[in-house]
Amino acid sequence: MVRDRVLYEFIDLNRDVIVARTRDRVRRRPWPSIAPGEVEHGVPLFLTQLSETLRLERTSAPFPSDAIGAAASRHGGDLLRLGFTVSQVVHDYGDICQTVTALAVEQNAPISVEEFHTLNRCLDTAIAEAVTEHARVTAASRSAEEIERLGHAAHELRDNLNTAILAFHTLKRGAVAINGSTGAVLGRSLMSLREVVDRTLSDVRLEAGQQRRARLPVVAFIDEVAGTGMLHAEYRHIRFTVDPVDPDLSIDADPQLLASAVMNVVHNAFKNTPAGGHVVLRARAEGGQLLIETEDECGGIPPSKGDLFQVFGDRRGKDRSGLGLGLSISRKAVRAHGGEIRIRNMPGKGCVFIIEVPLATPESRPSALV
Repeated sequence: MVRDRVLYEFIDLNRDVIVARTRDRVRRRPWPSIAPGEVEHGVPLFLTQLSETLRLERTSAPFPSDAIGAAASRHGGDLLRLGFTVSQVVHDYGDICQTVTALAVEQNAPISVEEFHTLNRCLDTAIAEAVTEHARVTAASRSAEEIERLGHAAHELRDNLNTAILAFHTLKRGAVAINGSTGAVLGRSLMSLREVVDRTLSDVRLEAGQQRRARLPVVAFIDEVAGTGMLHAEYRHIRFTVDPVDPDLSIDADPQLLASAVMNVVHNAFKNTPAGGHVVLRARAEGGQLLIETEDECGGIPPSKGDLFQVFGDRRGKDRSGLGLGLSISRKAVRAHGGEIRIRNMPGKGCVFIIEVPLATPESRPSALV
């Protein structure tokens, strides 16, 4: 039997075993998933915190009850920056304490009542502080992201507006014809301004959880999107066609949000299809779902490209204009309708973006699109 070997000494002496066993415990758990470097970063740090707290508890001047909290707070922030989730942080702390307790019993070095209370208090404080810091850093990150997005949107609005003003003044002087290149520049700038405004309004409404659903005939909805798309295609010298739509199909949707989602995808197709290329928009029913497909001639998406739906994500073509927000907002809008968006890649030719949302049940007559 190990005699008078207090818990902090036990932890120091068995540090490697505790790390190894906790690593095995983490790998065996069904949930949450393991982050890269999770055990290597989390276990040694918490063991150091725990051992030091237990050691100072036995001195004449006991460690403050919340002393481990400051270190745990830093730990929570560090883990977030390393890509850990809250669930991973919480479970890691629990796995470490369970390993320490089981090993102490196995080696016949039982934990005293006082040390058991200290162990649990350390666990409770560490989890609370780490999770609190995790939440604080997450909130700060979101605020910074929102500020960045607003700043980028303001710059994009200003740039497009300046371009439109310059083109307008050139046309006003009568030096060039309205149907020439300068007129096309003005048209593209005005369409881009509309796109930024629509995208921003959709983003604001999605963040606020605001939807105004209505029963919409699909053919009218697609016609509305196609009307805007024709102007984009004209200014980019792209052939844009819309396949016939079954007039009996209808959906329950927020017209503005869903139209913004589809238009973002269509505009993305225009940006990545070279002049003289072809973009096709089609809508069809399949298994109780409406599939809205946008097929382009971008040449296909290289395997090296990341998630195109991420905020400020990778762009797939040479046109780097815009913020890379359109597809991200499209996915949020589609998911808000209980649907999903996916990509079918056609290497060497192009790709098809597929928006899938539930079809309406035939309970009432469709209303006119407004």
